[in-house]
Amino acid sequence: MPAPQTPFDSIESAHEYVRLLCEAVEEAEQTIAKEMSYPCAFTGRRHLDALRLVDYKLKTLRQHFIVSRRLLTDLRTLRRYLLDERATAQPPEHSTLPESNLSDSAADNAVSAS
Repeated sequence: MPAPQTPFDSIESAHEYVRLLCEAVEEAEQTIAKEMSYPCAFTGRRHLDALRLVDYKLKTLRQHFIVSRRLLTDLRTLRRYLLDERATAQPPEHSTLPESNLSDSAADNAVSAS
């Protein structure tokens, strides 16, 4: 594999970036929650409605980032598994299941994870 040229060339760096975005969204959620808790005298109904909508959108975005982090973790795990498999071409001798069952269950797990 070639060495990463930019901060987004590896799964690990993408994972870190998504984590930082998630933190920024959480901070924004806290700020919006404070504004909704203590509205000022000039805050009208439409302004509160807009704050509620922003709060909803931030929560939705945070959930997408959480899912993205899980997907990146899964990809990192699968990459490690595949690279280790290529390094050792022979199946482990301590396995009690036939080789066809191992590959079928790995394929089933990969399909169910997506």
